[in-house]
Amino acid sequence: MLLEAFKGDQYDFRLENSAKNWATGYDFPAREEGKVILEELPDKASGAMQAFVVNMRREKFQDIRVRQALNYAWDFESVKDSIFFGQYQRINSYFAGTELASSGLPQGKELEILEAVRDEVPPEVFTTPYSNPVGGTPEAARENLRKALTLLQEAGYELRGRQLVNSKTGEPFTIELVDNDPNLDRYVLPYKQNLAKIGIELTLRVVDSSQLIDRLRNRDFDMTVHIWGQSLSPGNEQRRMWGSEAADQPSSENLAGIKNPAIDKLVDRVIFAKDREELVAATKALDRVLLWNHFVVPQFYTDVYRLARWDRFGHPENIPPYTPGFPDIWWYDEAKAAKVASQ
Repeated sequence: MLLEAFKGDQYDFRLENSAKNWATGYDFPAREEGKVILEELPDKASGAMQAFVVNMRREKFQDIRVRQALNYAWDFESVKDSIFFGQYQRINSYFAGTELASSGLPQGKELEILEAVRDEVPPEVFTTPYSNPVGGTPEAARENLRKALTLLQEAGYELRGRQLVNSKTGEPFTIELVDNDPNLDRYVLPYKQNLAKIGIELTLRVVDSSQLIDRLRNRDFDMTVHIWGQSLSPGNEQRRMWGSEAADQPSSENLAGIKNPAIDKLVDRVIFAKDREELVAATKALDRVLLWNHFVVPQFYTDVYRLARWDRFGHPENIPPYTPGFPDIWWYDEAKAAKVASQ
């Protein structure tokens, strides 16, 4: 195991991606003695949307109220405290953690861009800052589930006993979540339990990587987990992620099956932006419309690098916000290394 090798001083520097390891995995003598340093540095280099993604090619996910209800059923705050040791933030943007993320109400150039698609986007884009439902307490969780059930009933579903069914056909509402990560059950099982309370049966199916790729390419899934990584200069790749044409291309990242004329227009505004100011405004506009269409159930992210190192190095006091800079702007400190060796 790589962490155990690090503890054994088999290598010097480690970027830690596990919240559990960061919280509980570094309790060993070398750290207590000051030989190993844990440090968090800012990460502003890239944005991301990590989410539960539903396949809107399937009729049951085409109603925006259904997709919004699925977000109300996801109690991130409880998972954050019980599983992730309080280390992650809820994602509220497709460009989370960057200057490209939308916030508040649209203003200035962003508002001007959105006016061109006003009649094609949800009205909340102009009237309400986007936010995810907030849980974390039994009272908040119950209220969110009540809202979810109301939305589902408005979309044509009803509870029969403990099962949510289509009011017209009687077909039960079920979801198969397919992925290749066996560790998903840590936070999928609490989601499954919440969905069961409103009559939805969620099944987690863990498959190998080749099967997952095949099923995603063939769009043979109800729900999956996906991460869309973003640069600070978005461009043509946005068509592959959200464009209408990409929805019918098996290898595209438009897993949700988005076919939305307004989003196509906003993607073009991003691609053909004339300067940085317009690029930022157009990206924020795109972000806002993606969010208010409730295409995904946003999950979580962190905006810091978690670094563990044997104390043999020095670094500038002001680390750039876009990279930890190791090893480029760090240096080997002979005095520190000698102290570590002598202890």
